[in-house]
Amino acid sequence: MTDAQGTREPDSAGPPGPAASLPGLDEEQQRVLRRVGREWGRSSAPPEAWRRALPVDPDLGRFPLPAEVRPGRFGRLVTVSVVGPPPDTASDTAAEAGEVREGRFATGERPSGPVRRAGARTRRLLLGEALKSSAVASERMRKLVALPVLSADALSSVAYGPEAMLAVLVLAGTAGLAHALPVAGAIAFLMLAVGLSYRQTIRAYPHGGGSYIVAGANLGPSAGLIAAAGLMTDYVLTVAVSIASGVAAITSAVPSLTAATVPLGVGVIVLLLAGNLRGIRQAGALFAAPTYLFIGAVFALVVAGLVTAAGHDFEPRPTPPLPVTETAGLLLVMRAFSSGATAMTGIEAISNAVPAFKPVEWRNARTTLTWMVGLLIAMFAGIVALIQLTGVVPDARETVLSQLAHLGFGSGAMYVFVQAATAAVLLLAANTAYNDFPRVLSLLARDDYAPRVFMRLGDRLAYSNGVLLLSVAAALVFVAFDGRTGALIPLYAVGVFLAFTLSQTGMVVHWWRRRDRHWRKSMLFNAVGALLSALVFLTAGITKFTEGAWVAIVAVGVFLYVTTRIRRHYASARAALRLHAQALELPARAAAAPPPHAGPAPAPAPALGQAVAGGAVGRRAAQGGGAPGTGEDEELPAEVRNLSVVALATLDLASMRTLAYAASLQQPVLVLHISLSDHEGRRFRDYWTLWGDHLPMEVIVSPYRAVVAPLVHYLEALHHRHPELTLTVILPEIVTRRRRHQLLHSRTASRLRRSLRPLPKIVITTVPFHLP
Repeated sequence: MTDAQGTREPDSAGPPGPAASLPGLDEEQQRVLRRVGREWGRSSAPPEAWRRALPVDPDLGRFPLPAEVRPGRFGRLVTVSVVGPPPDTASDTAAEAGEVREGRFATGERPSGPVRRAGARTRRLLLGEALKSSAVASERMRKLVALPVLSADALSSVAYGPEAMLAVLVLAGTAGLAHALPVAGAIAFLMLAVGLSYRQTIRAYPHGGGSYIVAGANLGPSAGLIAAAGLMTDYVLTVAVSIASGVAAITSAVPSLTAATVPLGVGVIVLLLAGNLRGIRQAGALFAAPTYLFIGAVFALVVAGLVTAAGHDFEPRPTPPLPVTETAGLLLVMRAFSSGATAMTGIEAISNAVPAFKPVEWRNARTTLTWMVGLLIAMFAGIVALIQLTGVVPDARETVLSQLAHLGFGSGAMYVFVQAATAAVLLLAANTAYNDFPRVLSLLARDDYAPRVFMRLGDRLAYSNGVLLLSVAAALVFVAFDGRTGALIPLYAVGVFLAFTLSQTGMVVHWWRRRDRHWRKSMLFNAVGALLSALVFLTAGITKFTEGAWVAIVAVGVFLYVTTRIRRHYASARAALRLHAQALELPARAAAAPPPHAGPAPAPAPALGQAVAGGAVGRRAAQGGGAPGTGEDEELPAEVRNLSVVALATLDLASMRTLAYAASLQQPVLVLHISLSDHEGRRFRDYWTLWGDHLPMEVIVSPYRAVVAPLVHYLEALHHRHPELTLTVILPEIVTRRRRHQLLHSRTASRLRRSLRPLPKIVITTVPFHLP
């Protein structure tokens, strides 16, 4: 089926749902469609003639409605049978086709052969059964789950944020460390200001207010795209840095594992990939416990340290002798500030994922954000206070948090608990990026800045392709930097604070335009957040440019180049596929409908079959062709009975050319449209009626986000009911001038060939449409 290339209808309800795939036709295209329909009426046989020629009843059943589904455990899993013949033959079809569960429809292909069937069973075992699209509502998160899932990145950053700040200050020796408390205070104020700013963002954008949406809506598409570039870079680095820090916590406790840093990190990325492919709720349940354990471990460590310090009248211990390599000037302090500010990355995650909360979404999101900011400031301040009291300094062999745990608890069970909780939450903190990276990528795909494959929800209602892309990118970065946290930190602050700056600046413009109740207070909060974020961004970009920040800046530039080129291609393709009368093709006037269908053709008499060339039956047996039971025994043109099935996703120039080609063959034609919702099915029928309903058309509603698999099952059921027919499946195919652009369009024909190869008497053909 050709890609959706028409003009989209406005979406006023936030990001598109899982069933949003059919493009709208504007008034001009609808006028052209009506005009073309009139031309078809003069150039082709009347619709009644095509219907009388149809040798099948196209109504082979339907997928069950949500009210008819008997859910499995927890009301989320359902078993779905194939679309098939009426009840009297359904059992035979089921026996031949096998029981089909919901997951088949989500993956798009039916596994054939023992190896592929085993792979499908393994997939279901690891990832679970697929969920119906209506399960999105039940997959929402409550606050107690959303806090660890969406805040793990920000909360866990206290394990490396203070250490990153000290690692810069210690270069100036004791004089540099004297600035630790003022710098930490500035970072805590930044956390509070940005947190309050994002509370205003959630209130203004209750359907999800990530930097891409806010900056794009208030500052223009270019600003939104730059914000998205910063976010996407940050999400990749979030995974790499979190895992590097987690592995460092493990190697601090078990130094013998230091040589296995890279394999350990890559293995964790694989585990995160599998966990997130299982879906939102599964990931939340998996990642909640480590986050809460880490919060408890940090507060236990802080309390124990303060109790010990109280016994010494809170007298700070002296720091060990430190070599001085830099002066304690303004530049050093600004570098330390930008490094320590990495402790607040991930604050935006909640405002970007408001639709993932249970109702009332925006209120629950604001409450969760408040909890997160309060916990973040308390944990950050507690760790910095302990560092000042104990005189701990960064050590390449042991993390600062590990040193504090040793001082507070010795090497006993509590030390092991603190290190285990720290390692677990750092390794799983990357889940914040796994929640937001695919969501932002789907928004970019909706706006034609990314391949549309990233809009597709997988079996478990997660953006699976985005999850895969993030895993691959993070693994490459992790391996390239040998899993060293210190090498990754300089890359970290640039992207996220670029996004923060644009988002908060966009909110200032938003309040200035709206000027509703309390707009001055809200604008002040966002202005402060924008100013401080810009300060961190400029400081990190300038002071850490040669240390690795240039990599993040280059990544943002490459992202902008690639996304704008993708959008330019989609705009060109949409213009080429747009309905206009000068480029439309019609069937020739001589292409009348085939003769009316009068029931199945009788089988040839044995004597006649044997008389042709010495006996067709005997010759087939001798040559090994046309095995009995397969139906592939036609050898003469008169023995072949055809039915052309035209699969269409929308009505554009490629679709019109395909319809004209199918009608010109003078064979029975059945047009099939797979719709992902009843609403879209009705819209397609309306467009079809506007065109004139010249050919028989059947709409199959597939509520499981799949297109290829329902088409496969329909054709399979049609073949089982009418084995005497040769089904010719005709598809429009977009052909691009450059091979790389082909990746931006669907490859339905090749997927259909793989899926239908086990079935006899099915032919796949494509009608190419070459883009200029």
